Amino acid sequence: MFISHTSDSVIYTEGTAWSPDKQAKMLQGEVFVETSSHSAWGGAVTAWMYLPMKRNQVWQQLTDYPRWVQYFPDVTKSEIIQRGEVKRLYQAAQKAFLFLTAQVEIYLNVVEELGQRIQFKLEKGTFHDFTANLELSDFGNGTLLKYAVQATPTIPVPSILIQQAMNLELPANMRKMRQVLMLGQ
Repeated sequence: MFISHTSDSVIYTEGTAWSPDKQAKMLQGEVFVETSSHSAWGGAVTAWMYLPMKRNQVWQQLTDYPRWVQYFPDVTKSEIIQRGEVKRLYQAAQKAFLFLTAQVEIYLNVVEELGQRIQFKLEKGTFHDFTANLELSDFGNGTLLKYAVQATPTIPVPSILIQQAMNLELPANMRKMRQVLMLGQ
């Protein structure tokens, strides 16, 4: 569970301490990112951003999975292929690297905890492994969104390059997501 509590004006969310300075920057729109290695050829990244919207408004839009093509520019297709307690989602993406264009297709199992968490787990696709967790919690007058991804592509790329790409691209993608979410309220 995503737990928030305060002590001496420092906010703690699931092991992360948000100093008053970081809280102010987050409320002003800054996206915070941490990267780490996941495997020899993969990477992991966690990003946090503030949305000046109520959590239920954010939730409604995030669980409209076909709309994810608007949040992430590299995602070219996002569709629900099976509904139920565990949804199945198909996504395709295209990314240009120098003189090469990579195309990715993944089938994900999606588990939702109403208003709190969405877990994405690779069923099959062009990754050795892929998991993502999106968590929402109340923060100030809005919502704190935490998005954590771990992935290992099938193409062998050193993890440091994967981490650098995640560190550069995820903040821009998160800002785009915020922009689209804000337009949809």
